[in-house]
Amino acid sequence: MIEDSKRDIKSYVLRIGRLSKLQQRAVETLSDQFCIPFNDNIINFEAIFGNKNPVVLEIGFGMGHATVEIAEKNQNKNYIAVEVHTPGVGKVLSEIEKRHLSNLRIIQYDAVQVIKNMIPLKTLEGVHIFFPDPWPKKKHHKRRLLQKDFLKELILLIKKGGYIYIATDWEDYAQQILLVLDGFSELKNPYKDFTDRIEWRPNTSFEKKGLAKNHIIRDIWVELK
Repeated sequence: MIEDSKRDIKSYVLRIGRLSKLQQRAVETLSDQFCIPFNDNIINFEAIFGNKNPVVLEIGFGMGHATVEIAEKNQNKNYIAVEVHTPGVGKVLSEIEKRHLSNLRIIQYDAVQVIKNMIPLKTLEGVHIFFPDPWPKKKHHKRRLLQKDFLKELILLIKKGGYIYIATDWEDYAQQILLVLDGFSELKNPYKDFTDRIEWRPNTSFEKKGLAKNHIIRDIWVELK
């Protein structure tokens, strides 16, 4: 398990943000239906979604543009999306209602605690982590989410043949992630290195900002042996 000292280092800053009227209404009226409260109980996916479809976990969805697009285009799969920021949660809730999505649920809590306490072992078909906070200053690198201890916990939740799909526009973070993942004998990288963007991954707002700064987008795909 992730040590207490590691968990105390937050990998995010909780920005309250201003909710639009639409986001506020969505949070107030749709949370009970589409949000899963954080607790210490393992989720029963079949009970939550009403089917046995494969489950994909997304960590840190921001405003959720890619999240809802992927869920809408893949309704034969179920998605659990984790985010701490309320405006993004409100936006995704409103899109769930607008697009009539039955295959997407949200957990508004720290992803480290969610994967430790709520996700069943060896059940996930995949994990999406698109443009995690890079914490660019060297003194803050310890706050980066995608490090050995976190990934060790995450791998335990993925079933054989499942995948982790990561995208970032920060080169040193990409190199760090690739190196850490390469250290897990239970993972294989079919691309050996970085891969081109998988065609079904939509462009995100963070990606567009990175491109505007002439950052190189790095996509990483690994699979559980």
